[in-house]
Amino acid sequence: MSDRHLEIKQMIIETLDLEDVDSEDIIDDEPLFVEGLGLDSIDALEIGLALQKRYGIILKSDTKETRQHFASIDALVALVESNSSN
Repeated sequence: MSDRHLEIKQMIIETLDLEDVDSEDIIDDEPLFVEGLGLDSIDALEIGLALQKRYGIILKSDTKETRQHFASIDALVALVESNSSN
């Protein structure tokens, strides 16, 4: 697991206050919504706000592209890295 993967997982856990979930419980390529981690649309909004606050990433709501970015941890990491100069 890369540092960025761990960073994104920790951000999700903290943002959504997932007390019973550890970063190791979240599989990088598994879905985050419905199946997999089982998140919902409200969780997506909170994660979107956290991404904006932490990385300056602004996403349009409910677009196909945004849904693809939120598909998995791997997809979120790719989004952050494509928008980061770090």
